[in-house]
Amino acid sequence: MAACGIPVETLIRGGGFVKQFWDLRNAVSHRRRCLPLKIRCFSDGKTATEFSPRGGGIGGRDSEEDYDSRDLGPVTMFRMSDFSYCDRVSIGLAGKGDELIFEAVVQDQDSPLYQSRVVLRQLITNQAQRRGWRALEVLKKLSRRQLMYHSYATQVYGYVAQSDGEDPGSFTLVHGYHGSYSLEHWLQLPNWLPTLEAALALNEEWVRRVGDDRVGGPAVTRQHRITRLLMRDLLIGVNYLHSHGLAHTRLSLENLHICPVVKHVKVGILGNAVDFFESNPNINSASEGKFDRRQHMIAFDMKSVGFIMAKMVIKELMDPAVFSTFKSFLAKGNDPSCLREHLLPIMSRNSPSGNPGLQMLDRQWGAGWNLLSLLLATKPSERISCLDALRHPFLCGPRWRIEQSANTIRWGLGSTAVKIAEEYIYGQSQRNRLAHFIKLMEMMNPRRNVADWEELLPGKWRLLYSTGRHIGLTLRQATSRVLIGEACLTFERILNGGAANFSAVADVAFTAMPTDGWAHDKSGLDGRLRAAVPAVQLTQGRRVFLDEPGPSDAVSLPAAQIAAEEVALEVSFSAAPPSVDFAKAAVREVRIQIPPDLFDPTRILCGSYLDARLLVLRAADGSALLFSRSPR
Repeated sequence: MAACGIPVETLIRGGGFVKQFWDLRNAVSHRRRCLPLKIRCFSDGKTATEFSPRGGGIGGRDSEEDYDSRDLGPVTMFRMSDFSYCDRVSIGLAGKGDELIFEAVVQDQDSPLYQSRVVLRQLITNQAQRRGWRALEVLKKLSRRQLMYHSYATQVYGYVAQSDGEDPGSFTLVHGYHGSYSLEHWLQLPNWLPTLEAALALNEEWVRRVGDDRVGGPAVTRQHRITRLLMRDLLIGVNYLHSHGLAHTRLSLENLHICPVVKHVKVGILGNAVDFFESNPNINSASEGKFDRRQHMIAFDMKSVGFIMAKMVIKELMDPAVFSTFKSFLAKGNDPSCLREHLLPIMSRNSPSGNPGLQMLDRQWGAGWNLLSLLLATKPSERISCLDALRHPFLCGPRWRIEQSANTIRWGLGSTAVKIAEEYIYGQSQRNRLAHFIKLMEMMNPRRNVADWEELLPGKWRLLYSTGRHIGLTLRQATSRVLIGEACLTFERILNGGAANFSAVADVAFTAMPTDGWAHDKSGLDGRLRAAVPAVQLTQGRRVFLDEPGPSDAVSLPAAQIAAEEVALEVSFSAAPPSVDFAKAAVREVRIQIPPDLFDPTRILCGSYLDARLLVLRAADGSALLFSRSPR
């Protein structure tokens, strides 16, 4: 219930809004006195606050006495007379339904905060007050490193002491004011990039923090530089929490602020922070259970950081409907490494000249997509840590030399091959370059055992490129005009199928166009060519390369050998074709344009590369087929 934009005088002089608020507070207080509840908040095994029917409630006098009797850090107890209230509240303070928010200026001349603007967060319900007391408890841990705390965390100063006539359930938290906008509001501005650059007053000294050596440049470069600055600050702040045994658990754009003074991203109030290790005598401190809890807590925060990065880079995700689709894609079990395949239609929808987010993520051989997939990895154990993310190429400028890992190099090779295939300019130089990249990928194949293939192979794979023949409509005069749509190869696991491991189905969508006017009118009769193989067997094999006739010069690499038999072909049209000859000509043209290995899977001999997003299969004539995994 944040009083955003409401003059404070209206609230203080007993308006109807305040009367309703106090009626709500009295009802909550009466319910506390009637219910036999006892609520505790724990930190390091010690009782932080306690409420019982006999006590004064959370934030009441008994709680304050308990709080003052313990050394929980540099907490200041204020009085209401210490402040002069502002007549407006900034929209970026993100008040909840159980809070009242005020902006005020400290007027106590003896306070080190004299003439400083602060935020007073009046907490109403039990849950809100537990968040407030928890924020004060966390302050003890974080205040040991003052420089890091003041730079990367929202500063909590203390709380407002109750007066004699005040409701015993009242509790008001006092924390720092770090600008009018949250990071979400900054990104929603129509001209957010130059406005944020002006607010941060970027110069060469500041951009050196991210390994850059200049300011300005194209819009994509400037946005990438701002993203590096904000993401690095966020990761340093989150790592600061993790190094103190805390997980934030509520990271989002709404509770991140950019301080105009120190020019750092401030992590929001830590009222929901959770300790990695709770003190429990029944659990050994070195047990595996505690390690799993710590790992899952860190992984939870890193996934939230991934969502924040996705919204910062991909502006389409600021739309709640699109973001819901994005989260649904991950909830279905899709691998985050396939995010580009999923988001490409959305990002290209309203950007005919090029989407800035897509260009930014595609830079440095797809480093942005790689970092996003590591932050949002399906398994918590596979998510990247804050320190490793800070060393990732996407967040490091051109002046910093980064040691590339094998996984990063492998990702870059695959991303480059996909980008070249998408350009669809298959000159001889491009074809040679693509074939070279595919060979490099095969040499760095991470899945060399059949067991790994059995785990990752099932699914739908879309054909991107074939090193074999390439025949299109523009290179010859075809008897039938056919436009190829999506060509896919789907593998499904067979349970209790004897020696067969999978079934395979090749599906090619096409449009048969009329002979006249096809160059300007691409409408026509839709059809599908389907080749089904009921039994595909995988066995361990090797590929042998003979550059010279001598057997001693042979080089071999592990591969998954594929054996398939009994192909069943099926052709269907969306409507009855004009004639049988028209259908025959259309199917004949499809088989000319599509590599023969796709509609005849028995020609495929082995699989030479496989990861979560890309697949390379080798045919009997030595040609390679490059596939990309399609989302479910």
